[in-house]
Amino acid sequence: MAAGLDELAHLAVRHSGTPREMSFTTASTLSRLEHEGARRLTSLAADEGVAQPSMTQLIQRLERQGFVERHRDPDDRRVVWVSISEAGRGLLADRRGSRAARMAELLATLPAQEEAALSAAVLAALPVIRKLAERHPGTGDPPPG
Repeated sequence: MAAGLDELAHLAVRHSGTPREMSFTTASTLSRLEHEGARRLTSLAADEGVAQPSMTQLIQRLERQGFVERHRDPDDRRVVWVSISEAGRGLLADRRGSRAARMAELLATLPAQEEAALSAAVLAALPVIRKLAERHPGTGDPPPG
């Protein structure tokens, strides 16, 4: 079953049709900020599994592009908080919309019986997969934008 889920995830990512103008780490970081709210730069780096200097560079680039905002902590000026901007939220919404449209196109190519079978399987599996992610929060990162 684990191999099947891995293959499903791989196929979904590979055939989502989302342009590759954004790295997985970038999309994951923006998605994390959207779902979890403002985060410390050091926490973001740790949660994304990258070195702090790499996260600092990524956040600086995203800030220049207008997708995130950085704020100094009023109690400790050494601490930097990062939050997603409205432009960042819009970017993620556009990416999700593009992926959903691409998936709808792919599903439309299936015969009605296969589409119904896939729909039933997804509806049955999704609550269980969500429960699994809730039980193991360290591995249940938000899906990248």
